[in-house]
Amino acid sequence: MSPGLLVVVSGPAGVGKGTVVSLAREKNRDIVFSVSATSRCPRPGEKDGVNYFFVSRDRFQEMIRENALLEWVEYCGNFYGTPKMYVEQELEKGNTVLLEIEVEGAHNVKKQYPQCILVFITPPSLEELRNRIVKRGTESPEVIEKRMQRAKKELEQLDRYDYVITNESVEDAANQLLEIIEKERNRLNKKNMHKE
Repeated sequence: MSPGLLVVVSGPAGVGKGTVVSLAREKNRDIVFSVSATSRCPRPGEKDGVNYFFVSRDRFQEMIRENALLEWVEYCGNFYGTPKMYVEQELEKGNTVLLEIEVEGAHNVKKQYPQCILVFITPPSLEELRNRIVKRGTESPEVIEKRMQRAKKELEQLDRYDYVITNESVEDAANQLLEIIEKERNRLNKKNMHKE
């Protein structure tokens, strides 16, 4: 059986990671998406168990204590993390598992799974990123400012990623992500064939 592939996608808030990942998954149904847990409230249209597992702060802290998370971080006053068991089960089945998490979380996953592939999605410019966040209409000017400062810091981490995709068009970015996954799967399968 071919080994599982763990792909971690990061990028600043508002860059369109979720949209790119969703489109890539629509185009390739074999990709398994790992749903993160968060203590933040759902945004309009978000569904529990689809976009995130929405849990209370207390429950999230319990998950940390139980070591039930692959990685977790507190970001803009809320907790975000990746439930460990689901990811491990899917990798054991030989699936490609996609995580969409922020920079700090991505590096924590890389420590535990050095063979995982890190992909960073950048905006065409910081100005365009600000426009996208403002257009969402879900954040106050203070939160937008906080996100912009954080984005600048995150963009300094680019050299720690295996691949960088500029999200000028969601369609192109999703296709690039799929090409990366296919290339890495092929590399993994070749490596595995030589082992046998």
